[in-house]
Amino acid sequence: MDQWLILVCIILLALLGAPLFTVLGALALYFFSVAEIDPAAVIIELYRIAETPTLIAIPLFTFAGYMLAESRSAQRLVNLAQAYFGWFRGGLAIVVLLTCAFFTAFTGASGVTIIALGGLLYPMLLKEHYNEQFSLGLVTASGSIGLLFPPSLPIIIYGMTAETSIDKLFVAGIIPGFLLIAVLSLYSIIEGARTHVPRIPFNLSHALKSTREASWEIPIPFIIIGGIYSGLITATEAAAVTAVYVFFVEFFVYKDLSMKKDFPRIVRESMILVGAILSIIGVALGLTNYLIDAQVPQRLFEFVQTHISSTTTFLLILNVFLILVGMMMDIFSAILVVVPLILPIASAFGINPIHLGIIFLTNLEIGYLTPPVGLNLFMSSLRFEKSILTIAKSVLIFIGLEVVALLVITYVPAFSLWLVDLVGVR
Repeated sequence: MDQWLILVCIILLALLGAPLFTVLGALALYFFSVAEIDPAAVIIELYRIAETPTLIAIPLFTFAGYMLAESRSAQRLVNLAQAYFGWFRGGLAIVVLLTCAFFTAFTGASGVTIIALGGLLYPMLLKEHYNEQFSLGLVTASGSIGLLFPPSLPIIIYGMTAETSIDKLFVAGIIPGFLLIAVLSLYSIIEGARTHVPRIPFNLSHALKSTREASWEIPIPFIIIGGIYSGLITATEAAAVTAVYVFFVEFFVYKDLSMKKDFPRIVRESMILVGAILSIIGVALGLTNYLIDAQVPQRLFEFVQTHISSTTTFLLILNVFLILVGMMMDIFSAILVVVPLILPIASAFGINPIHLGIIFLTNLEIGYLTPPVGLNLFMSSLRFEKSILTIAKSVLIFIGLEVVALLVITYVPAFSLWLVDLVGVR
């Protein structure tokens, strides 16, 4: 009876809004206690993570992302993209997509992108005569669009959890990521033409000026992707190079940031996020360890094998399930808890773990937007002071478009694997 009371209390705490890592940790300790296993098993998982070589990439990429977000990098990149894409209708909307994708890839947190860039991009869209509903939906949807691009933290954590090459995952996410951007860009062009959004004439001198102003930031994605493609550096080494490069550029070249005023604050804020991620990793892996010991994946596999024989049907059900997971859990907890459960089942259906990773992250991107409790809805509501219902209405068309792209990514594995095979990354 006492055990059931404890379980009910944990569930009530979750419903009342307790931090998810505390709920996961409590569940792990509860299940190990019921199974009469030393609860130190939870701490052992945290120690194992600390020994993972790729762990260092998380704080380094997060630090780099926060430096970019706190500097005037966003304004320079928006000016650059607008100079080259503003000449056709829908150009500014594409600028928003590309800029948000760039920043989300580095911070790994779509909420940070909405909060940091929303105040810059949303007024720009309204100024260029995009209607309010489209503008709200675009900025909210763009907040998570960069999760498939390197050096996305969710990709790193998926690779660690699935024991899959992070370098291959970085490469695999590029084409699906651009597919999502292309689908939303096409809609933006149509919307721009429908509402007669004015165009900004292409000006060569302005384009060259914008290029010069952003000349130190343009190479950043090429340093990461080119280094990994060429085999010269691993994801961890790319994290170190990127952090040092961004630090040098933002503090000493552009001098947007001050060592005395900004450096301690950026270190503190970025490492708070890292600490939160590591806390989630530790307790979630402890819970996952129990689920594996209890043979939950095997039982799930037996159930699926009994009721589902088609790979097509399995993938469809998996997509629906993962969107619901992405709607209710933060992306890091979702990866750590769910991936070990579905990986054996997906492998039995012949699904490549690299392809599965891209499917997984694309679903979680959509889950962030899905009413009624998608995280980005609340972030956007907070940032733009609009009701959740208003934000939810604005994102429905974007959810539909991303689902179309998701189905292509899911059922055409070449979108994820072709570039991996072509480059031959280790």
